[in-house]
Amino acid sequence: MTVRAIIAIPTYNERDNIVTLVNDIKQVVPSVDVLIIDDNSPDGTGKIADELSARDSSIHVLHRPGKMGLGTAYIAGFLYAIEQGYDLVFEMDADFSHNPSYLPQFIALAENADLVIGSRYIKGGGTPNWAPLRKFISNGGNIFARAILGIPVHDCTGGYRCYRTAALRTLNLNAIRAQGYAFQVEMAFNFWKMGYRIRETPIIFEDRRVGTSKMSRKIFIEAFLWVLRTRVTGDADVRRTPSPSNSLADADIKPIGSVGDRRP
Repeated sequence: MTVRAIIAIPTYNERDNIVTLVNDIKQVVPSVDVLIIDDNSPDGTGKIADELSARDSSIHVLHRPGKMGLGTAYIAGFLYAIEQGYDLVFEMDADFSHNPSYLPQFIALAENADLVIGSRYIKGGGTPNWAPLRKFISNGGNIFARAILGIPVHDCTGGYRCYRTAALRTLNLNAIRAQGYAFQVEMAFNFWKMGYRIRETPIIFEDRRVGTSKMSRKIFIEAFLWVLRTRVTGDADVRRTPSPSNSLADADIKPIGSVGDRRP
């Protein structure tokens, strides 16, 4: 049976990256679809995404009214993948820090896993272009999350991932509110807590080629506080209730002006 996969790529001011990135993805995995989730980028990224979609029916676009956060963008991507019947959905940055060459490796591992994480902190992975302070903060944050939560994942904050939509269906995705690194930790924590199969695969993470990083002190602090709060209260469980709301129509954050969201 053919596995249907889609890559969710949130964008905000990525006009200098998005065309080349999509072309590179298509060269590596031609059969995989792409979903660009644009937060009304002032630089016209959304318009470029629409043009890509008009030329290629495997490229889809969700337009949102403004900058709403990485976590809600990925939730919108997950819900889209579920509604459109995909088997796998990826998280991927638009800035080339996530190399498309790893995509076949993720897909192969997903045959026996519910979540595959591209890990910087296992053998074969790394962050060669980072300054020592950035490495210390990132690696220290992951050690902290593992120690406090007990989660056996080396790269809890890594954002290059592949999820099985069958597993995502069992979570109330609209209940997730974390952003940035905290979002990644929360998703990994819930998958581990619910007994899903998590695999890590080594990746080399590089700095973005063009543009400026969107990470901030606020994102680091949010992740730190989320880990502490979850350890104390244990309130991160977002498994679905008998009346779930896993749909774009019921989401608190609704994409607008969808283009290219054709049903396969």
